[in-house]
This record gives sequence, structure tokens and C-alpha cells, in this order.
Amino acid sequence: MEQPLAPYSVCNLAAVNLANVADKENKKVDYEKLKETVRVGIRLQDNVIDATPYFLEENKKQALGERRVGLGVMGLHDLLIYCETTYGSEEGNKLVDEIFETIATTAYRTSIDLAKEKGSFPFLVGETEAETIELRESFINTGYMRKMPKDIREDIIKYGIRNSHLLTVAPTGSTGTMAGVSTGLEPYFSFSYYRSGRLGKFIKVDAAIVEEYLAQNPEQDGDHLPEWFVAAMDLSPEAHADTQCIIQKWVDSSISKTVNAPKGYTVEQVEDVYRRLYHGGAKGGTVYVDGSRDAQVLTLKNDDKTSEKEENTESENEPHVVLMNTVRELDKTTVTIGSEVGDTCPVCRKGTVEDIGGCNTCTNCNAQLRCGL
Repeated sequence: MEQPLAPYSVCNLAAVNLANVADKENKKVDYEKLKETVRVGIRLQDNVIDATPYFLEENKKQALGERRVGLGVMGLHDLLIYCETTYGSEEGNKLVDEIFETIATTAYRTSIDLAKEKGSFPFLVGETEAETIELRESFINTGYMRKMPKDIREDIIKYGIRNSHLLTVAPTGSTGTMAGVSTGLEPYFSFSYYRSGRLGKFIKVDAAIVEEYLAQNPEQDGDHLPEWFVAAMDLSPEAHADTQCIIQKWVDSSISKTVNAPKGYTVEQVEDVYRRLYHGGAKGGTVYVDGSRDAQVLTLKNDDKTSEKEENTESENEPHVVLMNTVRELDKTTVTIGSEVGDTCPVCRKGTVEDIGGCNTCTNCNAQLRCGL
């Protein structure tokens, strides 16, 4: 989870498209453009807090009290490619560290400026000046804030800060794909792959950055791209984890990041990756072993198997999983037919409904009648 929340907190997320802050001619980061983008992003998100209609009074009280926002990124891999730097390499991690330090310090200085203009977030304001100073001192002495530059910590004591949290890295799977850049802080899964859509169809995705590179470098072979066009599965799980930990140092909330592991990765190896994430300072982590699920959101081949011929040739004897949001009253019987635990299954009328793995499931036909996961 990239945004741990207090009770009734509100998730207010946005993302900077890092591909747009590349100085492509000089193959470096345009840090002034990055800073200005972050400043605008923080101010925009802070305004959203006040413009939002809250349906629950508890949500309104919490949102206006903490003024939490989460500015993240997309297009990180694109930016590294434009800088001709390999994701996960020592050079790449040094650049990533500089990028996210710039994002974090700019975001915090912007929030301090907002506090000067509009006041600090209410939960950081005490009933007396002494209580307010005490709250601010507690705030800057958290583990994350101790790493911040001296001027930021001193200014929070003096002026307060507008937002309790400022940074998070969400996946941006849909928005990053729409923008045509790498999603979240992930490297490209591949530069040509299939993505499972919401309708169950597999959509072919070709990375525009490859076409752009080849257009500018016609002498290059598209099948043998430079090393900075590294894909997610080309990186070791350790490289994925180390990059996440470097970014986590500059993110006050949490991060959505997948550590991709190859097929055959053992339980012990997965455990080692989680330990590496923990000792590296990550607040959470996800390790995905390739092929560990029957269906994957991202795949290198088209797994769309929904032709009419295949649909009509399913074995009648094969158990089917039926997802039902509501259960209509069927024939009148002497037993209770429904989706609750202990009921008779409304699909096959033979099995009983039991809680199996968090879902109310028929013990006979395996129909999933209600899922609490």
C-alpha cells in the first residue's frame, strides 16, 4: 500500500511526469523545471482539499485537519533513458537519489511557504503557543524529518507546515500508460508487451520511447538497444529492491513498487528480498515471481483466449467459478438458499456455503457467492 491512512483520512494523489523534465539535448535532468512542477503540484493538491465535497463529516474533519497529500511520479525510467543512464545501476541510483531529494525538499519548502500564506495544518496547532511549538518539535524529530535539511526543520518550527504528508509513489498504471511513459517508479516491464485490460482483453503496448530513439538514431538496431533500455525482468531482484530503498529515503509516506523475480525463485530467496527491503528502510514491498499466477496483468505474450470456439468447448464436467454480487430468490424450498455461510448454494443446490479463503464459497461447485477480500 503506497498511502497508509488514519481512520477517515482521504487519499489525495497526483504524479509528476518525469519524462517531461528531461533536457534531451544535453542528456540531463532539468532541475529547475522539476522544482517548478513540484511547486505547482503541491499547491494544486492543497487546493483540492478545500474544493472537495466531503460526504462524511468524519472525512471532512480528518482531511482538513491533516491536509495530507501524496505527490508521486511517473516516467522515471523515461527520464533515465533520456539521460542515457541505466535503471538499477550505481550511476542510475545516484541520479535517482538526486531526483527524489529535489522533489522532497522542494515539496516541503513549498508547503512551508503555504503555511506562511494560509496557516499550518490544524492538527499541528495547539491551544497555546507553547503547545504549538511542542507539536512542531515533535514533528521535525520523526525519523523521516531528521534527514531533512536544517533550513526546512528550522522553518517548520518558525512557521509550521501546510500539509502533514506530501509525498507518495502510487502505481499510475492507467495514467502512465495513457501518457505513454513508464508507470510509477517502475522500469519498463518490456518495450513491447501485452497488458490485461478491464474487459479481460490483452492490449499490445509498444513503448513510444524506443520509436523516438530509433528515429533520432537511425543507425541503431532496434533489436540491440543500448544498455540503458534495460527491462524489469533483466534486473536482479536485489537491484529492484535497492532502487526502491533509495527512493523511500525521500518519501514520507510509502511506495508502490514490484520487485520482479524470475521463475523458480524459492521461498527462501523471496524472504531474503523482503529482509533486504526492511533493512534498506522500505516501509513495504511486493515481490512477484514470474509465472506464479495463472493470469498476469503484464505479459510478453498474448494470452487472450476468449474466442467463441474456445468458449463453447469448455467441458461441462469442469467446475466453474461463478461470481455473484446478489442472489435472487429461486424456487421455494424447505432450506435456506443464499450467499451466507451455512446456506444451501443457489447455483447447484447441493453444496453448502462456507468461508473459504475469505470468500463465501460453495463446497460442491466452488461458486464464489460473496468475497470479503
